[in-house]
Amino acid sequence: MKTLIFSLLSLVTLAWGWDVFTAVAPENASPFWLARQQALHLSGLLSVAMMSLVMFLATRPVWLETPLGGMDRIYRAHKWAGITAVGFAAAHWLIEMSDDILKALIGREGRVDKDKFAGFLEVLRKLAEDMGEWAIYAVLAMLVITLWKKFPYRAWRILHQAMPVLYLMLAFHAALLVPTHYWTQPVGMLLGGLLLAGVYGAVESMRKAIGKSRQATGEIISVVNLPGDVCSVRCRLNQGWQGHRAGQFAFVTFEGKEGAHPFTIASADRGDGTLDFQIKALGDYTKGLAQRLQAGQVVRVEGPYGRFDLARRDLDASQIWIAGGIGVTPFLAWLESIQATPQHAVAADLHYCTRNQSKDPFVARLQTLCAGLPNVGLHIHDASLGASLKAHTLAATQHSEIWFCGPAGLGHALRNGLKSMGVMPRFHQEAFEMR
Repeated sequence: MKTLIFSLLSLVTLAWGWDVFTAVAPENASPFWLARQQALHLSGLLSVAMMSLVMFLATRPVWLETPLGGMDRIYRAHKWAGITAVGFAAAHWLIEMSDDILKALIGREGRVDKDKFAGFLEVLRKLAEDMGEWAIYAVLAMLVITLWKKFPYRAWRILHQAMPVLYLMLAFHAALLVPTHYWTQPVGMLLGGLLLAGVYGAVESMRKAIGKSRQATGEIISVVNLPGDVCSVRCRLNQGWQGHRAGQFAFVTFEGKEGAHPFTIASADRGDGTLDFQIKALGDYTKGLAQRLQAGQVVRVEGPYGRFDLARRDLDASQIWIAGGIGVTPFLAWLESIQATPQHAVAADLHYCTRNQSKDPFVARLQTLCAGLPNVGLHIHDASLGASLKAHTLAATQHSEIWFCGPAGLGHALRNGLKSMGVMPRFHQEAFEMR
């Protein structure tokens, strides 16, 4: 995620720098006014580049899952690219507002003249300037709402649907107001490519075409309300479903007005189109879900996505699997997928962290699945009995491979603990945060 964002920022900066060092500065131009102009151009370019990346990643490009590490990582990049874009947009606006400050400090002398246009083109440029300003205010407000986790998801989702329109306003602003000589320079070619990618994403979003080719419909077979505010749902999909690998997730739409939510598929691919989802009541939508769903109800599933895949394990590394709470779902699918050939099952230590073993709906299921797998050792860590998982408990070495799915705080603590021990095994962790 960081590599993708940093690489794009660097590429845009290099293209801008090429133009700066090859262009001839206007005669008698003040270095202060020149610096303001170039800062204005760079901040605008970087903001548009990040926003274009945001819109393209929103199309859920499956071909990027392998290099970026899964759709969860793509959405993490989508989120942080958006935050970065708004930051540069704010800087761009502040630099534009600095015009009056410079006039007061050094006067108008040496000011860089703007490109001159006339007629309809000048009208369009004025419109583009106004639209860019309106869009910046809107995306700043959108960022605040996105980061405010208590803001209801349904309302946020409705507001978020305005993003493609806001992007098109910003793209129009950039295309009309960028210096005309850019279009004959590398920076212009790069900007053109980014705008095309962003416009494609915006149009796909407005057409509601994102993920459509990977969607399948079906019906709910059963709904069970389990202890611990967990809703267990089994669905049967039609022939449009192409199957999945244990550990992947899907975007599931139970109720049309609510839209799709990402849930890990908690079962192996049985070849009959049935999928299990174990859904913890963690937000405004998932609370009371078991009371709103019923057998026979239509369901739409898009996917599968993700690279939390047992087939990607290092065959030479000792396996350590760690699940916390509802993070057990991909491991349930893993364990189910290897039941048919237990003698060939991978050797692993599975650590499951629970608040209270006696009330946990997954402990019995884990014990049943592991009973037939002699190579998988199950370790239950019951917080109610003071049994919390620590890094030294894992007995990890440099030749270990850790697969983690659970609370981010637990994952962070285990990583830091291993680091303090001087042990840095390969650590797989899903970044399940779509907002």
